[in-house]
Amino acid sequence: MLRILSLGAGVQSSTLALMAARGELPVPDCAIFADTKAEPAAVYTHLAWLRSVLPFPVHTVSAGDLRIEILNMPGRTHIGARPPFYVMNPDGSRGILRRQCTGDFKVEPIQQKVRELLGLKPRQHWPKHVVVEQWIGISRDEASRMKPSRIPAIRHCWPLIDAGMTRHLCERWLASHGYPLPPKSACTFCPYRSDAGWRQLRDSDSDGWNDALEVDRAIRSGAGNLEGTLYLHDSLMPLELVDLSTAAERGQPNLFENECEGLCGV
Repeated sequence: MLRILSLGAGVQSSTLALMAARGELPVPDCAIFADTKAEPAAVYTHLAWLRSVLPFPVHTVSAGDLRIEILNMPGRTHIGARPPFYVMNPDGSRGILRRQCTGDFKVEPIQQKVRELLGLKPRQHWPKHVVVEQWIGISRDEASRMKPSRIPAIRHCWPLIDAGMTRHLCERWLASHGYPLPPKSACTFCPYRSDAGWRQLRDSDSDGWNDALEVDRAIRSGAGNLEGTLYLHDSLMPLELVDLSTAAERGQPNLFENECEGLCGV
């Protein structure tokens, strides 16, 4: 049985890796990091640190540079099969594109590496029985994301859920052992970002922020056979024009730090 860890280098998968390193979980044969070439700089820094402290190998695989592929896509004819950009339709309604970037740039490269580790030749069929245990860093508060493997040879496992750990408990576990808090693992132009996430990218990673602005402008220049206008931000505004200020910066009083005791909100 080959035991692998799908390593995104975020909070949950880093916790899994470090729990195994400390003997709190079985030690996997390896971890696999699928690189879109478009993560914030902090993610690559954290990944390098993980490599230096983990007692098992970390393999990096890649299907290419997702950002470059988006920018170089003639007419954006197939952009609907990539990140889930937000859409302003011609009739004024809003929508979101089908997400396929995870499958193309995360799942498939990892599966190809697993085939290599099993010694399977190109076009050779997967074994019909389970030979791989794949750990996935989903915590208890994200249990709805659990999905069984579509490949009979691979069995998905969720050790954090088995241990009853939420993302918050993972953060507490990391802090209690003196480990750094991992950055959020997501492409710089991932539309699944809150305003706080966009602010953090803007304020801590100027190169990543500029990459996001470049992609945001590019996807509005045309979407091939897709009707509608594409945006990174769910406000359906150009990212550079979105007000990302905090409530305090906009002058909204924080009642919990002033005269009000906040009891009316209990």
